[in-house]
Parts: sequence; C-alpha cells; structure tokens
Amino acid sequence: MNGPREMSARKNRLWLSNPFACFLRENLGIIIGLLAISTILTILSPAFLTKTNIFNVLRQVSMNLYVACGMTMVIILGGIDLSVGSTIALSGVVTGGLIAFSGLPLVPALLCGVAAGTLVGAINGAIISRTTIPPFIVTLATMNIARGAAYVYTGGQPIRVMSDDFNFIGAGYLGSVPMPILYLIAVVIASFLILTKTKTGRHIYAVGGNMTAARFSGIKTRNVQFFVYVFSGLMSAIAGAVLASRMFSGQPTAGQGAEMDAIAAVVLGGTSMSGGVGKIGGTVIGGLIIGVLSNGLNLLGVNSFWQYIVKGVVILIAVYVDFLKKNAAAK
Repeated sequence: MNGPREMSARKNRLWLSNPFACFLRENLGIIIGLLAISTILTILSPAFLTKTNIFNVLRQVSMNLYVACGMTMVIILGGIDLSVGSTIALSGVVTGGLIAFSGLPLVPALLCGVAAGTLVGAINGAIISRTTIPPFIVTLATMNIARGAAYVYTGGQPIRVMSDDFNFIGAGYLGSVPMPILYLIAVVIASFLILTKTKTGRHIYAVGGNMTAARFSGIKTRNVQFFVYVFSGLMSAIAGAVLASRMFSGQPTAGQGAEMDAIAAVVLGGTSMSGGVGKIGGTVIGGLIIGVLSNGLNLLGVNSFWQYIVKGVVILIAVYVDFLKKNAAAK
C-alpha cells in the first residue's frame, strides 16, 4: 500500500506533466511580469481594467500576434524577417484596391491580397533557402520592395473602402467579442499545433538548433526554411487584410514598425535569437506585455514617442536574459 509521501510525490509528478503546469513553469517569470504591470496600471488608471479597455488591448495585440506567430518560427529557425511590416501594407492595399477600384467581390479580393503578402514570404524563403545570403539582407531588400510596391499601387494615397462586409472583418463583433480576437485564437492554435504536433515543427527546431546536423540526419533543410518564411508572409498578409478592414482603407504606410513589435513579443516570450528554442505560448504572453505597456502609457498620457524607448529597452532586457541563460547552461 502506498504511503502518504509516495502518493504526494505521484500527485506532484502528475501535476508537473500536465500541459498547463508545464506552460506555467516555462513562462512563470513573464507571467509574473505581466501580472505586475497590469496591477500597477490598474492602480494608476481605473480605466485600465474595464471590459471595453481589455477588449481594446486584445484587439490591438491581435495584429502584433498574427505577425509574431510567424516570426516565432523564423527566429526558432535562426533567421529574421524584416519584411513583415511592408507585407502588411502590401496585402492591405491590394485587398482594398481590388474591392474599391476593380469591384472584385470580397472573397476573391481577400484571397488576392493574402496571396500578394504570402508571395513576399515565398520570395524570402526561396532566396534564403537556396543561397548563403543572410536573412537580414534578403528581408531588408524585400521590405523595401514590398513597401515601394504598396506606394506605387496606391500612388502614395490611402484607398478608401466603402463595404460593410469588408469592414466587418476587422471592425465587426461576434456577440461582444471583436472578430480579430477570434482570428487570433485560430492563428495561435494553428501555430502551436504546427510547432508541437507535426514533423515540420520538429524539423524547425532541429534546423534552428544545428542546420548541419539536421541536414546530415536527412532533414530537407531547404524545404523547412522555405515553409517558415512562407508562413511568416501568410501571417503578415492576414494581419494586413484585417488591419485594412479595421481602418476602412488600404494604407501604404500601414505596418511601419511591425517587425520591431513582433520581434519584441517573440524574444520577450523566451525564444532564443540564436535559434532552436522557443514556444508560441511565450510569444503570446510577450505580445500581451507589449500591448499592455503601450495601452497603459496611452492611458497615463505618456508621450507616444516614449513607447519606442520602452520597446527597445524590453528587447534589450529580453536578449540579455537569454544571454545569461545560455551562459548558465554552458557552465
């Protein structure tokens, strides 16, 4: 018969093997950080913890997290994608333009807009997987190409879209829940399943950890790289279409700084910039921290320029913590 001590140990093992317990254990530090920031903001601004403001934060965070889910895979792979902001703009203006100028129905216009953004990711993936050009340089180039294409297509002017169906995509509600939050749930679940339940996900970690070893083990590293950058382009394209719908227009200036917000969410969530390590759950919490900080600074009347400084400091701290973890593991 098992004694009380053995039964207690068994319960502890069962709890620690629980997915929720694993999630808490892996992200305890940033969860505490999120709760601490939220508590401080609740004290400083009574408007912070209202239902309206919470939904507002989640709606704003959703745009960043669409992109950050793709960026998580890119950084786990050991790469970087600087073209995501420009992809957002290109997808938005193509979708808006096809509806406003060409009179194309909503669904084909959306598919074309998302395809345009995904094409940017495919170009990134094709070049990065088949050459030795660093991802930083490739995506820096496509960042400028995609942004320039958005300006050329619109003539530098916003494209106003007067369509209730289109506007519902980003500004509508299902009950009391904004539609972008529902899309976010689907994106997070899909990204989580890809990374944790598929062969492709295991290969992403393997290639990010050691590309040479992955290649010798039979993994088609080119295909993995191509998939990850296509997925990043797809996520950015979805964000672009939803953002255009929210703004009732396709804006060639949309998505400026989106790459910084996405990278901040990813590294704050514990994904290593060296590759091979990272989780979607951590990215979600990282994105929430960035969103809560931005919202809190706005509620407190802090100049928006300070938000750039805050985000930069957050990225620096997160990367430094990653550096300390690696040093500790090496010892």
